[in-house]
Amino acid sequence: MTTVSFSKFSDLALDENLHRALEKMNFIEPTPIQQQTIEQLLLGRDVLGCAQTGTGKTGAFGIPLIQFLLTNPDKKALILAPTRELADQINRTLQQMAFFSYDLKIALIIGGASQGQQVRALTQGARIVVATPGRLIDLLGQRKISLGNVGVLVLDEVDRMLDMGFAPQLQQIVPHLPAERQCMLFSATFPPEISKIAESYLRNPVRVKVGETNTAADTIEQKMIQTQQDSKQHLLLKELPSMPGKMIVFVRTQHGTERLAKVVRAAGYRADRLHGGRTQVQRKRALDNFRKGEVQILVATDIAGRGIDIDDIEVVINYDMPKTHEDYIHRIGRTGRYGRKGVA
Repeated sequence: MTTVSFSKFSDLALDENLHRALEKMNFIEPTPIQQQTIEQLLLGRDVLGCAQTGTGKTGAFGIPLIQFLLTNPDKKALILAPTRELADQINRTLQQMAFFSYDLKIALIIGGASQGQQVRALTQGARIVVATPGRLIDLLGQRKISLGNVGVLVLDEVDRMLDMGFAPQLQQIVPHLPAERQCMLFSATFPPEISKIAESYLRNPVRVKVGETNTAADTIEQKMIQTQQDSKQHLLLKELPSMPGKMIVFVRTQHGTERLAKVVRAAGYRADRLHGGRTQVQRKRALDNFRKGEVQILVATDIAGRGIDIDDIEVVINYDMPKTHEDYIHRIGRTGRYGRKGVA
């Protein structure tokens, strides 16, 4: 159990530029996961953190990571995430945290985007690498990246990495890192396989568990409407006028996502779709437009169930049911974030 001794970010002995960035981001008081992990990480401890999505995990590892790099100018940090969307979200948050730390450059290493640009970012001295495992292994194989001076390793949403079959890639990547490093592992759920990974990669970690990790946040009101398969589309269109805010509608297949997005648009709604069959540029544009409010309804497969950290999503609709309880928790966790109310 960790002891809690800071109640405001201004209490922490952080670099002045990091304090300025946190103020600009309106980071005043820590969330529970931040309160229980940040001081331990600042002391150099390894951490195994288990918390629901939307609890501030990126801040929990991002703040100590940036502080470490500012005080160790010869070191780098590597953050691995399961999906391009989550990697991009982490990159955005860290860019804000490093806003006044002009020498801290970040490279986003993900599939579906220009490898040349990514290599350029690395050669121009990026000290934070946010990556998905596949593209990172490509660059390691081509000797375009060296991980020899990585002082901090972050594995985010490890449960999702395992679901997506990335365990062999992790085993390929980790030997490229120095044995002397700090490691942070975060997961929303805690299946037994994660204990094995923790034993392999973490040294005497501080274990932090915040809230019930396999249950929905209290801020989410859950409803169920009974219907037949062939009536779902009609029922959805009937319900939409009563839901004016931003919304994600989850569909099982790429084809189903395309079809439903077309139906919703034809009914006069600003809608777009997000699934693995679209290019990285298309996926990014859809998310950016959704974030800015130019798109109200995002029809998505489970690829969007992880890592989309948009504060003002008011409704999540499970048009098709998810495969597992964990997927359900992750899907509806797109709403009711950071204490706001939401409906699923």
